Parts: sequence; structure tokens; C-alpha cells
Amino acid sequence: MNRIGVYAAFVLALLITSCGEKKTSEDSVATVRLDTVQVANADAMLQFPGRVVSSKDANLSFKTSGTIARIYVDEGSRVQTGQLLAEMDAKDYKVQLSATEAEYARVKAEAERVIALYKEGAATASDYDKARFGLQQMEAKLKNHHDQVAYCKLYAPFSGAIQRRLFFEGENVSAGMPVLMLVSLSKPEIEINLPATTYMRRSAFTGYSAQFDVLPGEVVPLKFLNVAPKANANQLYTMRLTIEGDAKGVAPGMSAWVSIMSKNGSEASEVRVPTTAIVEDKGESHVYLYDSKSQTVRRSQVKMIRLHTDGTAVVSGSLLPGNIVVSTGVNHIKSGDKVTPLPPISETNIGGLL
Repeated sequence: MNRIGVYAAFVLALLITSCGEKKTSEDSVATVRLDTVQVANADAMLQFPGRVVSSKDANLSFKTSGTIARIYVDEGSRVQTGQLLAEMDAKDYKVQLSATEAEYARVKAEAERVIALYKEGAATASDYDKARFGLQQMEAKLKNHHDQVAYCKLYAPFSGAIQRRLFFEGENVSAGMPVLMLVSLSKPEIEINLPATTYMRRSAFTGYSAQFDVLPGEVVPLKFLNVAPKANANQLYTMRLTIEGDAKGVAPGMSAWVSIMSKNGSEASEVRVPTTAIVEDKGESHVYLYDSKSQTVRRSQVKMIRLHTDGTAVVSGSLLPGNIVVSTGVNHIKSGDKVTPLPPISETNIGGLL
């Protein structure tokens, strides 16, 4: 009897242990949310932050060195094309010009006498060439000194507003040193920066628009101007667009949100999935496909094409429209795992609180 009792107790212990392991296995099944793979839209909208810039701006400087005598404008002043903005003390340049004019008169008189003698056969060809080339040299020198005097005045190259005044009367400046900063008041432009993947697809862009904080609810149409062929230090390509129609007070320095309409032009293998379904592992992207018959998942590698602001991404790979993928809980499963789909939210359970 004792042997039978011990044997019965041993069998009972095995049964209890076996039942406990089965329960643990069932408890380990992950509960996940599933989503259906969608067809990539024929048209997609890309959005980028932008900055309003002036269509033209210039750092104005004198072409000669010297002391500033007068500056006729202040910061914020509106100016017209050809308006005198600043003037340099030209006294030294005028003295130099007077000396050159006197020298030119002398050289010209001598050259004219030699040329007249040459025509009469009383001067050699060497004397004639020396007189002619000497006169040309003095004419060039005289023009240069005339220009030096003229360069002492600074004019507006286009209409606009003075953004900044960098020097004041009485200060010495070198040639080419900026004195005033001028910005155009014509229709402003917008700059955005495109990543390389978007830059490569620029031929598919079909339309542009912008929204501004100062114009809530308004969508302003834009027109493409150009895009830099070389990336900047951040590996981004700068695109410039101009505002079509009335700018309505939009000024340089304001921020904007630019939308670009783009034709998909993609291959049939491109589909749309939730961004939460994509898992990055060792530089590769993949999703988990769900098999409803076996209730298991398997890994499927994808390639990221582009992201959308609605929380989805366009990818390429072996996925097909209608496939089911895991969109929530991807970090807690692995290929071959059995999963439990999260039941849909009941119409009477608003917010999924129950």
C-alpha cells in the first residue's frame, strides 16, 4: 500500500506540473493590434517647414577706401532704385583727379605735335608710336581717377528697405566693406530644405502651397523657382518658391509650412502601412505579417520610401495590398510567434475604456 501511495503521489505531481507549464505557455502569447496593408495613393502630399526670404538682398559697399562723409538713410528707410544712400569724403580723390587732368593735357598736346610732324614726314615711326600709346595710357589713367571720384557715392541698386546700417559718419571703411544692408520689397519668396530621397523625386512634384501663422486657415499658392543642385552642410537641398497673388503682409523672416503635391509614379510594389508597424534592426526595416490560419507572424523585409504626416509610410518589398501586419506590439514579438489579435473596439465602448 505504501508503494502504491507513493506512486500515486508522484503521478499527481507530474500532472500538476504539466498543467502549470501549459498555462505559462498560453499566458506568453502576445496581444497585438493588426492593420491592413493599403495601396499607395496616386497623389501624395509632402510637407516641410519653410522660411520667408526677400527675393533680393544686398550688402552695399563703396568701391574705394576712405572716410564716410554722409549717410542719408536709416534702418527701415524705404529707397528707390538709383537713390543716393551714402557719400564718402572725396577730397583726396578730387585732388588726384585734378593732377591727372593737368598731366593728360600736357601729354595730349605733345602727342598731337608728334602726330602732326609724322604726317608731314618730319618724325619717325618710333616717335609716332610712343606719342600715340602714351596718350592712350593717360586716357585710361584719367578715366580711372574719374571713376574713383564717382565711387565715393553709394546708390541703391534696386528698390527696397534698409535692413541694417553698419557704419556711421566719420568712420573709415575699406573698399568692399559692407556699409548698408538692403532688402527688396517686391514679392517675397520661401526657402525649404529637401532630404536627398525627396530631391530625387522632384520631377514628380505637381503643385505647391503654404500656410502661415499670421494667416490662420488660409492656403497660399506658391510657384517653383529653383532648387540647389548641391546639398548644404546638413545634406539638404534648398528649394526656393515664390508667392503667387497677394502676399497679404507676409514679410521676410516669417515661418511657413509648405505643402508639395506629388504624383506617386511608383512601382506596384509600393504600399502604405502604419509607421508603428515598421521595425528597424541592424540598419534594415521590416514588418510582421500575420497568418490568420496559424495565428502566427513572420518577418517581411521592406524598404522605406517616404513618410506621411498622417502616421503612415510608403514602403516597397514583398507586401501586397490586403496583407495583414502587426501595427502595435512589434517590439515584443519575433518571427514564428503566435499572437492574439486585439479585438476591435465596440460601438458601445467609446474610447475603448472597457
